[in-house]
Amino acid sequence: RAPVRRDGARPGDVVAYTGHLGLSAAGLALLERGVDGPAACLSEHRRPSPPYLAGPEASRLGATAMLDVSDGLVQDLGHVCRASGVSVRLESEGLRPESALLEAVRVLGASAGKAEEAARRLMVAGGEDHALAAVFPPEVVLPEHWHRVGTVGEAPEEGGRPSVTVDGNVVERGGWDHFRRD
Repeated sequence: RAPVRRDGARPGDVVAYTGHLGLSAAGLALLERGVDGPAACLSEHRRPSPPYLAGPEASRLGATAMLDVSDGLVQDLGHVCRASGVSVRLESEGLRPESALLEAVRVLGASAGKAEEAARRLMVAGGEDHALAAVFPPEVVLPEHWHRVGTVGEAPEEGGRPSVTVDGNVVERGGWDHFRRD
């Protein structure tokens, strides 16, 4: 058995998530607007269901960085970028909106043609979720409940900030930033 690498994210590594992304953020939005929506979203907001067993599993699989995404996928992966001196490139096609999330964004006003886009926005920047994101060496074979959603890229040019991009676009804000002043 090869030694396990535990030194943070490196270019070429795979970014994956497990758990429910976007459901809690949708549940919060439904509650704030006072509208009824999918029970799964409301329940996930009121009583999160973190994938507790996935953390030790990711460690056994060789994850080199891992965190919960309660502040939002982009916001929390930004911590990995800064700690490891890399960038993360997410691909929206890797995000798999659950049917309850699609229903919730329609209740919240997204047209049928825009529901998947709105759901993916909540998955990327919604916050309030208790899913896990992890970075794995590229050769790791992930179980089905881990969804590959991106890769780790090179460190930014000198003076540039490590960033998270979605489909090539830098996402400046999203999720919850404990130190942001609005």
